[in-house]
Amino acid sequence: MRAMQKKTATRAGRQDGDATRQALLDVAGQVFAERGFADATSKEICARAGTNIAAVNYHFGSRGALYEAVLVEAHHHLLKLEEMQEIVSRALAPRDKLRVILRGLVLRATGPQAHWGARVVIRELMSPTEHAPALVHKAIAPKAMLMLALVCEILGLPPTTPGLQRALFLLMSPCLALLVAPREMRTSLFPALADDVDGLVDDMMTYAGAGLEAIAAKYSASPRPPGG
Repeated sequence: MRAMQKKTATRAGRQDGDATRQALLDVAGQVFAERGFADATSKEICARAGTNIAAVNYHFGSRGALYEAVLVEAHHHLLKLEEMQEIVSRALAPRDKLRVILRGLVLRATGPQAHWGARVVIRELMSPTEHAPALVHKAIAPKAMLMLALVCEILGLPPTTPGLQRALFLLMSPCLALLVAPREMRTSLFPALADDVDGLVDDMMTYAGAGLEAIAAKYSASPRPPGG
């Protein structure tokens, strides 16, 4: 009986700890989005999360490690690796898979409710901190590799093709522009960017499709490197 009570208490403690960690992550995301990494303090984060001042170090090790966890969580909100993997596994044509992925990203970028994740990522991209490598390697890299394989399939080119990485960067740039563009620009100056998500994605696919076809034609006609 005592062993069972101890096990139950341990489980409850772990759940409380997980809840506290997630609360810190969410509140820290909001604070970092508002103030940036340099001006956000552990004291304010803990106060707003309703936790002890030592909670940041206990759950994350340091304010810097907390910020890195926030960066990964922020990018996860914008583009979830698990969702991308599920989409890529579907019995769809490669271009249709790309369209589904882009639609999800556009929905999050132009949604009426601004999530702190977008602001945190934008801040870090516009003014990188020493923690930028965590965003690149832990969050962006796995998704970039998946997208690179998808673009490779669309273009019908070997993965060693020089233009492949450039094609992916050019393909994703409009999505980055949507994130960076002030909401007022999307709602007042260019309302078509926010009024019709499916129309926007269709136009993005048309625009990107023409570019991808040009890239495919260019590099298909080029001599391939040895072993390519």
